[in-house]
Amino acid sequence: MKYLRWLLFPFSLLYGLVVMMRNWFYDAGLFASRKFDLPVIAVGNLDVGGAGKSPMTEYLIRLLKNDHKLATLSRGYGRKTKGFLKADDTTTATHIGDEPAQFHQKFPDTTVAVCEKRVDGITQLLPQHDVVILDDAYQHRAVSPGLSVLLFDYNRLHEPHLLLPAGNLREPFSGRYRADILVVTKCPQELSAQQQQRATEQLKPLTYQPVFFTAIQYLPLQNMAGELVGPMPGADTTVFVLTGIANAQPLLQYIKQHNSNVIHHNYPDHHQFSLKNIAKLATDFNNCKASKKVIITTEKDAQRLKTPVLLPHVNALPVWVLPIGLSFVNNDGQQFNELIHQYVKQYTTHSRLD
Repeated sequence: MKYLRWLLFPFSLLYGLVVMMRNWFYDAGLFASRKFDLPVIAVGNLDVGGAGKSPMTEYLIRLLKNDHKLATLSRGYGRKTKGFLKADDTTTATHIGDEPAQFHQKFPDTTVAVCEKRVDGITQLLPQHDVVILDDAYQHRAVSPGLSVLLFDYNRLHEPHLLLPAGNLREPFSGRYRADILVVTKCPQELSAQQQQRATEQLKPLTYQPVFFTAIQYLPLQNMAGELVGPMPGADTTVFVLTGIANAQPLLQYIKQHNSNVIHHNYPDHHQFSLKNIAKLATDFNNCKASKKVIITTEKDAQRLKTPVLLPHVNALPVWVLPIGLSFVNNDGQQFNELIHQYVKQYTTHSRLD
């Protein structure tokens, strides 16, 4: 498949030309880019697929929510609604998308909103909030954030920097120079100084761009209601894994460290699960002869399993949810936190970090 994508290279050139022209129009002021009189933090990445935006957004929520009137604003990818919408006790992933639904479940006291037009969304959040986090908004140039946190998957840094459709980039790799902070995610837990140096050389950061390294931190398992159920099951347990995410490999690698018998039901990113999907999972699970067996899914997938149609069938199965967070390599979390607090406190007029 990857060799066939090279046949699409001419289309990547055309796509790249359009993207570069669009960025140039924004940089030249020919396209309007709105600034706001409150701290706006954008979290994003250059390529398609999972670079760890949700764990980073959640990290920022935890960092700021106790001291600020905080709101998160997402596009709401995959939702069946339009326009501006704030999450409440009745909203599901169908209304606001899986990732915003996940934020709302985990942080019910933080405002979670969705809007395709981020300018309109921020405008509606302005009166009641003093900090806005934009999830997956690096390419949304209609808003000029005060601080941009750009994420890179450590395992993809060595890949050719090709644009869609031949590659995975949504904009040229040079687009990284708009960011204020660069974060390399999904690093090995034991990342050597040499590996860090090699990754930094690949990024070629500018003098004002600090580079941080983070690793995935897997948290204790929960049930569908968010209640703790304990650690990973033992090696004698057969694990069915249900995912509809961009890159399930880190998850599978982690589970296989504890369980040798893993059966993966894999679907595309943001897949809207159907009764047929759940019926197939239930059939395979019930036909499995193992005495110990369980189903594990991700937090994001769990949100799409909570529709009124699916939830009764899901609750009939032993479905466990594996949450993830992030940890900073080299104990650099304090430095990262200070940069965020510094911006929120001092850079309300959207000056760049010096």
